[in-house]
Amino acid sequence: MVLNPLDKKYMRMALKLAQKAKGRTSPNPMVGAVVVKSGKVIGRGFHRRAGEYHAEAIALKKAGPRARGATLYVTLEPCSHTNKRTPPCTPLVIQSGVKRVVVAMIDPNPHVSGSGIKALRKAGIKVVTGVLEQEALKLNEMFVKYITSGMPFVTLKIAQTLDGKIATASGESQWITGEKAREEGHYLRDAHDAILVGINTIRNDNPSLTTRIAGGRDPVRVILDSRLRIPLAAKVLTQKSASRTIVATLATAPGTKIQKLRDAGADVLLVKAKRGRVDLRDLMVKLGKRDIMSVLVEGGAEVYASTIREGIADKVVLFIAPMLMTGANSLSSIGGVSPIRLDEAIRLKDLTARFIGEDLMIEGYVR
Repeated sequence: MVLNPLDKKYMRMALKLAQKAKGRTSPNPMVGAVVVKSGKVIGRGFHRRAGEYHAEAIALKKAGPRARGATLYVTLEPCSHTNKRTPPCTPLVIQSGVKRVVVAMIDPNPHVSGSGIKALRKAGIKVVTGVLEQEALKLNEMFVKYITSGMPFVTLKIAQTLDGKIATASGESQWITGEKAREEGHYLRDAHDAILVGINTIRNDNPSLTTRIAGGRDPVRVILDSRLRIPLAAKVLTQKSASRTIVATLATAPGTKIQKLRDAGADVLLVKAKRGRVDLRDLMVKLGKRDIMSVLVEGGAEVYASTIREGIADKVVLFIAPMLMTGANSLSSIGGVSPIRLDEAIRLKDLTARFIGEDLMIEGYVR
């Protein structure tokens, strides 16, 4: 299909609007909308957060009566179902009198996919789909995974040396990467609903796991702790945050410690066991049921290995410092057991790379 250059132009505008709400719409997708008539933008809007007006409603309200006969550009198929908070957008689009609707991507929700477009066409509105579809899918990759599987989109964030090390033999790791790369890491936290680490990271580093950028939001803090070894004085329990702390553990964990953690304000989540540890797949299902759409995994080495081994990792973001740690006893970025054969190694696809200060940032998706 040959795309109309003007359709691409206005859809790009809608995508930029949608991205303004990055990390703020969960469990909803990011959506942008633009209303155009006679070559002029007469209304624009984006969905700011769950429970607030949808992008189409905002853009059409700004256009008002002028929307009659116009074209509506929207990054996601207008919804045709009522959720707990907002009414469907399709009737509103029909009532507005627009004569043409251009859509980037079909709603991936298997229960409603295509029904909005079907209703628009039935009402006599011309609908064009697939305009900058790949860009729209990339923008809402977290939502697509969540709505089609019920589990959050999982990103591994790893800061390492050129030779793949994340700590010295004594455990020192602060700081391998530079200040700009660490700031970029905080933007990653801001964009995810939850941040997940293992109990060894808490015991060794005692991090706060908050977001330290202007206007940033703190993700939900998820701690893997099968035996509840977390100190009650840990920062994730004592430091104030707008988000809660979830301690994922097993039913065999000491009941007295569970109660102490709950008294400290933590949410203790009992998860199935696998090899004597928290079953990560079961944990992801439970987090998905709590409307957590995305999880940023920040260590440690064994947690990275388990996330990959269990097949729940979707994306890897590597920050590589221009440094050689050397030494067989320094800590490798990903633990676990090495595969016997090279063809058993995990391969990444769709790689991108850019420098953040002196550090190289590589992003890729797990095949």
